[in-house]
Amino acid sequence: MKNKCLKVGLLGAGSWAQRAHLPAFQRCDNAQVIAICDHDSKRGQEAARRFGIPDVYTDHHELMERSDIDVFDIVTSAAAHYALARDALNVGKPILCEKPLATTYQEARLLAQQAGVKKVKTKMGFTFRHSPAIRFMKELIDDGFVGDIYHVNGFEQNSQFLDPMTPFRWNPGNDPNIMMPGSLEEYASHLIDVALWLIGDLKSVIGHMQNHITVRRIRDLGNKLMRINIEDGCMFMGEFVNGAQAMFQSSFIAIGGYPGLELRVYGSKCALIVCLVEEFGVAESLKAATPDKVEFVPLQIPTRLSPVTSSPNQSWIDLYFDSLIQSFVNDIIADRESYDGFTAGAKSQEVQEAISRSHQEKRWVSLPLK
Repeated sequence: MKNKCLKVGLLGAGSWAQRAHLPAFQRCDNAQVIAICDHDSKRGQEAARRFGIPDVYTDHHELMERSDIDVFDIVTSAAAHYALARDALNVGKPILCEKPLATTYQEARLLAQQAGVKKVKTKMGFTFRHSPAIRFMKELIDDGFVGDIYHVNGFEQNSQFLDPMTPFRWNPGNDPNIMMPGSLEEYASHLIDVALWLIGDLKSVIGHMQNHITVRRIRDLGNKLMRINIEDGCMFMGEFVNGAQAMFQSSFIAIGGYPGLELRVYGSKCALIVCLVEEFGVAESLKAATPDKVEFVPLQIPTRLSPVTSSPNQSWIDLYFDSLIQSFVNDIIADRESYDGFTAGAKSQEVQEAISRSHQEKRWVSLPLK
């Protein structure tokens, strides 16, 4: 498939598709979005005009039936991911899917299993795996630079929904006594994925979910202002299989910059702090300290880990999504598996479900889930 230009069918024309996915595909030399589908025809037409996409659909089956499409990109609301991914797997072409892969771990696991059986190449929209700083951190850990890992502390938080008038993206649950996951699903999913990738599997977790702002505007109900029971802040601890201890926090209401991910890894030889918070034109940083030099000093991140489209003061969205999209396109052209496919999506969701179960049952929950 050398020199091939992949033809992409994109499912979902909302804000994230137009803000992240479509611009990244436009900057990718060997991929082109040729069709877009959205149940809202006006929104689909608007995205098509803005990004020069020839064909627009409101029925995803019609888009998926096209023989000239090489890859599907799912960027709809979370509730639609399972059905769209299932139908795309039946077609048998590579799939990029935003997280969460499904609304339950059981569904996500089924999709991951089906992708393996059908030998379909898949990739999750785990943006932060494609941060050059995170990738360098991964290299350092794998090379033994940190030594034996003792502690892992992580945050994924910003103030996106601090204002209760900001339209919220989830419908309230049927049972008001059961708290629905919010930042746990939307933000902690990234944090969990990165931690599992860098450190290894978790063996147990315990968590606490909190609904701090109880009245919000609900976008999916026409911006209706109402009382809800949706978690907007979550804290959890865990133990990795290798014995490392973990403390994590996710929040929609913690004041600070975007995207808001910080991860600290403390080992026998070194400690590393990666910060993905865009501040004063800088998208990320990586610092290190050692037992004999305990002050944290910046590390130079190799330019080879950045996408060819990168530039000084590039926004975090462009930097990470250019890398994510190009990585997936390269994997398809080279006929190799992506390292963050549906299995990674299911594993992150399994930990989220364990944390939610821990909160409801007030106990430690062992992994893997039975």
